[in-house]
Amino acid sequence: MIEHESIICFGGEDFWYHHPHPSEHLMRRFARAGNKVIFVNSISMGLPSLAHKDLLPRIWRKLRSYARFAREAEQNLTVVSPPVVPFFGSRAGRAANQLLLSAQLSLLAGRKKITRPILWIAIPTAVDMMGRLDESLVVYLITDKYDANTMDHATEPRHITRLHERALAASDIIFYSGRKLLDEAIIARERSYLLEHGIDYEHFAQVSSDKLEIPPEIARIPRPRLGYFGAMEEWLIDQELVERISRERPAWQWVFVGNCARGMRIGKLENVHILPAVAYADLPRYAAGFDACVLPWNTNNTWTTYASPMKVREYLATGKPTVIVELYEFEHLRDVLRIAHSHDEFLRLTEDALSETGEEQKRARQKSIRHLTWDRHAETVSGLIEETFAEKRTKLK
Repeated sequence: MIEHESIICFGGEDFWYHHPHPSEHLMRRFARAGNKVIFVNSISMGLPSLAHKDLLPRIWRKLRSYARFAREAEQNLTVVSPPVVPFFGSRAGRAANQLLLSAQLSLLAGRKKITRPILWIAIPTAVDMMGRLDESLVVYLITDKYDANTMDHATEPRHITRLHERALAASDIIFYSGRKLLDEAIIARERSYLLEHGIDYEHFAQVSSDKLEIPPEIARIPRPRLGYFGAMEEWLIDQELVERISRERPAWQWVFVGNCARGMRIGKLENVHILPAVAYADLPRYAAGFDACVLPWNTNNTWTTYASPMKVREYLATGKPTVIVELYEFEHLRDVLRIAHSHDEFLRLTEDALSETGEEQKRARQKSIRHLTWDRHAETVSGLIEETFAEKRTKLK
């Protein structure tokens, strides 16, 4: 594990308002190893359109994050929410953000005695900070098909593509969290590696002990329960799939746990239960009340087809039977996942999952992802960083 380094990380999500994402998991481990870490909350890719149903709640959440500015999350880990101008398709907006971010982060880095940091970026809008923080190394973590996400912001995809390609060209190490993203990568392949999403294995594996107390809001729902946790958006959840299975299997209860966008029509169905987001520490107790875990995503948009949702690996760690829609990322786990290519097959595979007995399949699911711990990922990343530093030193001789 790297030690005594400084890291400035531009995360892809907000540290305070989401379950831990890859950069947060890794930065926590680097901080615990004695590295000084500044975690910069998501420099968003712009505001949604004025017609977006969740525009105001998102603005409010970001303002609350700004109000925290810089806080110590734990020893050696400072989380900062620097105010920026949310117009990344504009040259003037990007120039203003360069000045704003440089000034705020340089001041904070000086206070923390951070010099020659490793610059870690997990969102293309952070590319303008390359070369402005006297960084010793640049790491780019790519977790999404960024220019395919036209649902959450109004910035033109071509602007996102340009930022992304600049980041690729300027980075020393590039990590892709998904197989499809890596397999289709063209720029800087020689510096690119797969770093699939990890898991807190022990955290989720405790579900299989059958000793966790199931929350009352889950326990009062009749069985069988099909469980999902995570974001719920109109474009993300296949509502037609949920509606059809709800009609044809009215005894099955769908349990969704997480932040739900306005206008989700499935919330009106009698056997669909949408519960608010819960703390990451409590997720295993909720999963313990599921009879099967499901991923009923809509794969009719490009962004989804490149996705590598962490929750699928977390589902497997619980040992629960898991039914998902077809995603490129999980073809290699076909032996332990039930992967549906149609609505008919999703229904059939769910019936099969609910009738499963015995322990052998549960153990196989857990074994398939047991090695994907964030601790091991942090060691892998550290090794590549140390190798790259060594190569840089050699070139200077």
